[in-house]
Amino acid sequence: MVIISIIAVIVLTILIVWVIDKFVPKQFKSIILVGLWALIIFLAYITVMSVYGEIKFNQLKEKRYKVAIENLKDIRDSQLAHKTVTGQFQNNWDSLVKFIETEKFTITQRRDSTVIDKVLTRRYGVDTTKDIVIIDTLGFVSVRDSLFGADTRYKTMMNVPFAKNNTKFKLQTGVVEQNKINIPVFEASVDKEILLFDQDKNLVNKEKEVVSVEGVNGPTLKVGSLEEVNTNGNWPKNYSSEQ
Repeated sequence: MVIISIIAVIVLTILIVWVIDKFVPKQFKSIILVGLWALIIFLAYITVMSVYGEIKFNQLKEKRYKVAIENLKDIRDSQLAHKTVTGQFQNNWDSLVKFIETEKFTITQRRDSTVIDKVLTRRYGVDTTKDIVIIDTLGFVSVRDSLFGADTRYKTMMNVPFAKNNTKFKLQTGVVEQNKINIPVFEASVDKEILLFDQDKNLVNKEKEVVSVEGVNGPTLKVGSLEEVNTNGNWPKNYSSEQ
């Protein structure tokens, strides 16, 4: 909107220059024209710098988002592992890191089998069978090795990249009722203003109001949700190879 206004002013100024050139007495013309052309050049410079500034802002924004998204994907993987092992999500960073370092996944195998149904056998006086599923425990594997291998990035995944003062992602847990069942949910998020703290405030505020299929909608960058059963991120595919 600002750029459009500046362009309109430039066009208007050029029209004024033309009017002056046609109708203003010669003795005043040169001084006025010099001033107006200086104004045109100044406004053109502001327009170019505004466009260039927005381009640079978008480039920096995308770079920072992509790094933050990698952290959020690690957080999601860790939370899903925590729920698999404990049945719940975790809302404390230290506890989540400790879980990764100390807990194990149980490796199981399901197999079908047929056994005698003692109740029906007694009732009917003949052998009656029933189908059952047997779950065998095959072993255990470290959560840390399974998710991160030898990488220790899980120790810093909670830190917001590029932010000041070691700011951490906001981590929340809750439950959502679905078919009269309380289902655990989590959300890890960061306000865009924290990621873009050193950028033009007008551009940051505009970014926080984005509604676009190719943009990160809303005022935050986040994964998961406290309102619905959803572990996706709110970023589009062009920011990440996976959701």
